[in-house]
Formats: sequence, structure tokens, C-alpha cells
Amino acid sequence: MTIKERYKEVIRYFQEHNPEAETELEYTDPYQLIVAVILSAQCTDKRVNLITPAFFQRFPTVSSLAEARQAEVFECIKSCSYPNNKAKNLIGMAKGLLHDFNGIMPSEVAELQRLPGVGRKTANVLAAVLFNKPAMAVDTHVHRVSARIGLTTGAKNPFQTEMQLIRHIPEELIPLAHHWLILHGRYVCNARKPKCDECGLRQMCRYYGKQHP
Repeated sequence: MTIKERYKEVIRYFQEHNPEAETELEYTDPYQLIVAVILSAQCTDKRVNLITPAFFQRFPTVSSLAEARQAEVFECIKSCSYPNNKAKNLIGMAKGLLHDFNGIMPSEVAELQRLPGVGRKTANVLAAVLFNKPAMAVDTHVHRVSARIGLTTGAKNPFQTEMQLIRHIPEELIPLAHHWLILHGRYVCNARKPKCDECGLRQMCRYYGKQHP
């Protein structure tokens, strides 16, 4: 199977079986999403969704978060990973959003990355989810799944994975494909024990083909 054929079949499968894939983070506006995405780094979406309701009651707006003390934010998010660092970044993000962008979420990846706590992956998530930009966010799930299926070859880091994926996935499908790969990695193509027997991609998967020559 050529790389072009593999992409075609993988995209066809996901379009048929998960045509409206979306983030599992719960949010109602851009401010809530950026907070949730920052919190989600090395933390499960399920845990983030437990934290954010009380967080947004305490800090309902960008302005209220910008004026918060780090200890206050820490207390709200202490059950997630790296709460000290995330508390600092959340306050910095809110101040940056107010100071540099008048409180309005920028739509471009480069501008989003100017905000504290917003790396390339987070910026890509925001650009894709909020503005439907052709931005491919690569987390551990996307990196792993892409390599296993055979969508990427020799990608040593998330950026290399991102570049290979956007080269082959039609631009209009990139925001959706990000969710396809994350959800597939979360529920089917697990890191330690991939559920190959119940995976609809196995006939086009390079990993499965090696296990079952």
C-alpha cells in the first residue's frame, strides 16, 4: 500500500465512522477553551472537566483571572498535573490576552504562541477548534497513532509528525483529522495494549501488518 493509498483509506474510514469528531474538553467560549487546553497538558480531559466548573465560577472572565494571585489559581487546579507552573501560565496568559490583544483571542498560531503557557500544540488546538484553521495539533496520541498506522515515517518529534500529516491530509479536513487521531489513540490504539482486534483500521495499518504478516 502506498502512502497516498493509506491516507485515502484512513480518511475514508474516519469520515464514515466519526464524521463529527470534536474535542472532549468542555467549554462555552474561547476564554474557557484556552484555560482548558492549558490545563490539559499531561493531564486527562476527564480531570480537566472536573476542575473547570469551579475554576470558571471563581474566575469567570479573562480580567478576573489576570487579577488573580497565583496561590488562588493553584488552589483551584491543584488536582491536575504541574499546578504551580500552570497557575503561573494561566495568569500570564490572561494578562497577555488583555495587554496584547485587548482580550480578544487571536486566530493565528504565531500570535497565540505569544501567550504564556501556549506552545505550538496548544496554539494549533485553539486555531483549529475556534477558527477552523488547517492547524494540526500533535500530542502523544497523534504522534503514536500516526506512526503505528503508517501515516508518518521516521518522525522523531511532534513537529516532524505535524509536517508529514499536513502534507497529505486535505486542508479542509485537518481540523477534523486532529480529533480523529486523538480519539483513536485514546480509546483504541492505546500505548501499551492497542485494541487491534476491534480496530477498523487494521487492514491498512502498518503496525498490524507487521504483527500479522
